[in-house]
Amino acid sequence: MKWYTDKYYDLQNAKPIISLCGDDCAVCPRYLAKTDQQLHETAVFWHKAGWRDRIVSNEEISCTGCGSKGVCAFGLLECVKRHGVSRCSECREFVCEKIKKAMENSDAKKAACKNACQSEKEFELFIRSFYEKEKNIYNEV
Repeated sequence: MKWYTDKYYDLQNAKPIISLCGDDCAVCPRYLAKTDQQLHETAVFWHKAGWRDRIVSNEEISCTGCGSKGVCAFGLLECVKRHGVSRCSECREFVCEKIKKAMENSDAKKAACKNACQSEKEFELFIRSFYEKEKNIYNEV
């Protein structure tokens, strides 16, 4: 996604916004995309990478962070609410099976992401966005 890689140098210094599962929203294209074209290109990438079974609508791909959709694919949003904490790392059950599964799921999709990327710079941004979960979560503890 050209619009995404055009932000490469600015995003290198972006202050992290760490989600419940350890993703860094500050460099996530779903979080950053604002125009209809950016959202559509992001939806196309998600489909190309195999993260969606179809090209979803701009409304569905748009994200403003944990809780913006009211549901988490890993069940973490519901879990932190149930445990009365704001982050997984604050929970007395941390590290639980849910967070381990989120990390494993992410790792399993890394190769498909790399194949869908148009450049190494794009893949570097995706690494920071989605493939440093463990580092991000454990740095919060």
